[in-house]
Amino acid sequence: MPEHDPLRFAAGLSAKLATKSRHVCALLGAGVGRACGLPDVIQLQQRVLDDLGDEHKAAFEKQLEDRNLEEALSRLRRISALITGEETVDELTANQADALDVAVCQVIVRALDVQVADRMPVRYLAAWAGRADYHLPVELFTVNYDLLLETALEDLQVPYFDGFVGAIRARFQTDLVESPPGSERDSVPAFFVRLWKLHGSLNWVWQDDRQIVRLGQPVSEGRVAAIYPSDTKYEESRRVPFVVLQDRLRRALHQAETLALIAGYSFGDFHLNELVFDAAARRARSEFVVFCYSNIPDSLAERAITTPNLQVVTGREAILGGIRANWKPPEEALPGVWEDDQLTFRDFGKLAVYLSRSVVRETEFDTILKEQHQGNVAVADAAENVEDHG
Repeated sequence: MPEHDPLRFAAGLSAKLATKSRHVCALLGAGVGRACGLPDVIQLQQRVLDDLGDEHKAAFEKQLEDRNLEEALSRLRRISALITGEETVDELTANQADALDVAVCQVIVRALDVQVADRMPVRYLAAWAGRADYHLPVELFTVNYDLLLETALEDLQVPYFDGFVGAIRARFQTDLVESPPGSERDSVPAFFVRLWKLHGSLNWVWQDDRQIVRLGQPVSEGRVAAIYPSDTKYEESRRVPFVVLQDRLRRALHQAETLALIAGYSFGDFHLNELVFDAAARRARSEFVVFCYSNIPDSLAERAITTPNLQVVTGREAILGGIRANWKPPEEALPGVWEDDQLTFRDFGKLAVYLSRSVVRETEFDTILKEQHQGNVAVADAAENVEDHG
């Protein structure tokens, strides 16, 4: 039976990360928030149902029949757009659909509060992205709505561009997003990390003119966050950021000599999956590395077995070069790589630490990280003392 060598894989990954001429991007999913203590999609859906009032809860349960949280939100917005007055769909008028949309969004905002999260995993990611010295900018794509990545980048004073320009009510700039990285048309400096939020954000909101703007904080009570675009074709202006950013992901994955790191993503979005699979099939000299916390999704395993440059790793097995096999336990301990008889990179928190250490250049980020880590430890110790003497 073939076995994969975890040390060889880790060394190979480190070598790829050290190649300055590579275009490096990351696609991040709910597992990132989970590593920071925030709920994943399933937990978030349950939190919404638990926190809604009885009337709203019954109505939203109906929307969740054969749909997930994002699909249910999309349907609510479809109902609101397509009917008027006292007309009803699923026993909801347009006004009732709007009210339910607001209520659901407010629960999501509260549930994804970064102030109660452990931000160290994303701070390590920000430290890596901030000091990585590639010829082309690092691009971070995420399907998460939370503000973890923005907060971490700002904590470490890493300059970034998210497609919006402005501070109070920032507007989306399509031309800046569509500019090819490294080209003469690219007006944003290469040392700015690119942060692309594919499914919207808790601080995106629709204005009266139906354009999306980014606020400096999560949406306030009574407002609907611009999260997850509807799949309908009404009011195309509402979908502009989402369409443009998805196309940016497509072009990024097709960039020559790309190293794409995919972590915390469950491959539950068919459209994004196809973008990844198509790029891996067409760009043989690029490499796509997927880190799965638990089992490998069947659709991903089928593609990886026939696409050698699409690598998939979990704690106990991997698909490398089209071969699916278990890891061969190393003879010696490999702290940070192999712990508890598993490859640590399955866990986004461990992967982020490894990435931050892949760039050996000492910068002020190390000092900031140490101070913030010590602050977290002090808070935890204080909490324990209160419990001991309570």
